[in-house]
Amino acid sequence: MRRKDDEKEQRIKEAVIELILKEGIDGTSISKIARLANVSPATVYIYFDSKEDMMQAIYREYSEDVYGYLVRSVSSRTDGACLIETLIRSYYNYMNEHREIFSFVEQCSRCPALSGCCGENRGVAELFDLMKTMKREGIIRNYSDENIAAILFYPVKAIALDHYTSEANRESRLDELIEMISRALLADR
Repeated sequence: MRRKDDEKEQRIKEAVIELILKEGIDGTSISKIARLANVSPATVYIYFDSKEDMMQAIYREYSEDVYGYLVRSVSSRTDGACLIETLIRSYYNYMNEHREIFSFVEQCSRCPALSGCCGENRGVAELFDLMKTMKREGIIRNYSDENIAAILFYPVKAIALDHYTSEANRESRLDELIEMISRALLADR
């Protein structure tokens, strides 16, 4: 039986991301992945049972990475305004520092077969636990977790992905956004 090689597995993952971003999910095949990763199609099957299994596993790993990055960026000892700013800036930085991975996760999140497989995502659960704690401690208003996440993250994505604006302008807009979101979410104390 052939054994797994971490370098080959990483090349396969990188090939999947590159192909998904260039050709979409439907345009990506095991043979194209193998060719780009410089492995045989049979080698791909050593690591993954099927294309669907491969897509779900890679999507789950990298979406976990996004949320884990956010949760690791905050400290439980941080006050509300600083915590909101840290989450927003961390998300913005992640998108800029890991553009391909973020784009891959975003594209896959729009595919119900893939996004549905990540209901047990530990990073998402930790992020929602953080929001629940913030609500329980009276740091943020008692809005639904989904609406809080939408307010925190969707506008940040719009700024980070605006390639027609200078970095300085995006940073200025991010500062303004942090102020707006803080005013909207922070509980009156």
